Amino acid sequence: MFAADKALSATFSRVCSMTLWPLGSQADPPGPGAGSAHSASGVARPEQPWQAAPAMEGSADTEEPPLLPLALSRFHISEEFGFLLPNPLTELPAPYSPWMDIAHELPQLITSHQLRSRVHQMPQLSPQQLRGREELHLAHLVLSFITMGYVWQDGEEGTVQVLPRNLAVPFWEVSQALGLPPILSHADFVLANWRRKDPSGPLEMENLDTIITLPGGDSLRGFILVTVLVEKAAVPGIKAIPRALGATVQGDEESLHRALEELAGAIEAMREALRRMHDYVDPEVFYSVIRIFLSGWKDNPAMAYGLVYEGVSVEALAFSGGSAAQSTVLHAFDELLGICHRQDCAAFLLRMREYMPPAHRAFVEQIRGALSPRHLVLSSGNARLRNAFNRCVSALAELRSYHITIVTKYIAVAASKAKARRAELNGAGPAVGKAPSALEDKGTGGSHIFSFLKSIRDTTREGMIRA
Repeated sequence: MFAADKALSATFSRVCSMTLWPLGSQADPPGPGAGSAHSASGVARPEQPWQAAPAMEGSADTEEPPLLPLALSRFHISEEFGFLLPNPLTELPAPYSPWMDIAHELPQLITSHQLRSRVHQMPQLSPQQLRGREELHLAHLVLSFITMGYVWQDGEEGTVQVLPRNLAVPFWEVSQALGLPPILSHADFVLANWRRKDPSGPLEMENLDTIITLPGGDSLRGFILVTVLVEKAAVPGIKAIPRALGATVQGDEESLHRALEELAGAIEAMREALRRMHDYVDPEVFYSVIRIFLSGWKDNPAMAYGLVYEGVSVEALAFSGGSAAQSTVLHAFDELLGICHRQDCAAFLLRMREYMPPAHRAFVEQIRGALSPRHLVLSSGNARLRNAFNRCVSALAELRSYHITIVTKYIAVAASKAKARRAELNGAGPAVGKAPSALEDKGTGGSHIFSFLKSIRDTTREGMIRA
């Protein structure tokens, strides 16, 4: 629950995910003192009001699927694309052209500091004419990108306190229909933001492009699309989950072995896909240009009082920025393998689940409620089965170790260079391209991002089953 951070003070044991984006954004793990229902500034957290909203066509299905078998389609999971939205729409119907026109010009409007004036001239449109989940997801993608550009157009020193009604109200209503927060999340930035240049061609980097973009050029495109490929690499592992759970219930050691081997191979493929970040994303561009647009207004010194959604709430609301800790993939794998994380890490990761599409979140909860394959591995005494299980755990730990390497390059080293450059310029320079100092402290000076990543890596290793 976005509002009830106090509910997260309870002990959460079997919860985890890994931040694949090398962000260190305001979705970073909470520092000391985080986790109360209100921030020190008294910012109210909304109590998931979208869940009580009248359903629009394409709204999340509230019917709870049966525990077993897990039919992936019931959870909006594709056999071909996993958690990625299959072949997302790239254009909204004609009545929504004012949104699309601005979205297609975002990089230029932001760098020329004209976005806010364009938004002020934008008509207030009702989302009631949107039909189906695909149109709703594209609308959420478009409105979330416009919102991030509007808030961060002039950098962290030129933020706004109010999101205007003509943007805030439709964004809120679309969010209600999808069960997503009214801010840019992984579900927008990655899952719904890809297209094939050749519709009949392969899902490979050379044939991929983004739908909506922000300042950052080729590095932003690479950042999004490498993450798309990481999600795609996970698909065989996602498909192995129902087979692994079924085999566990049936005591079928051979079927479980095959499922675990498929899972391990998928995790290893995810690591190889993540390696391509080095080929497509420039650390300086990521840190100085891209990163701020992924930042939220929760526990962010640059927006200590949150953001007022005009026409929605008279109080400022606080939401975390985008993070691949909001991706369902590693949450699902951790639950399957019975990986346990320390309370503070688990609480943060549980909160990130509220930024997932509800159907994906329900999938993780169904795995959580099932009998983990760990039990069959332990009771069987089968060394071959134990080795397959441990291969999965080892691959997961290695993926998390490699992510620490990525974060070091794209945040720690980049932050050090940005700090030196800022000292040379003595604070001068354009807002876009000026590394945000608030995020610099959050991502590196506070050090909790690295302690968090190392903690979940280490507790993953502890999930190995000893002979």
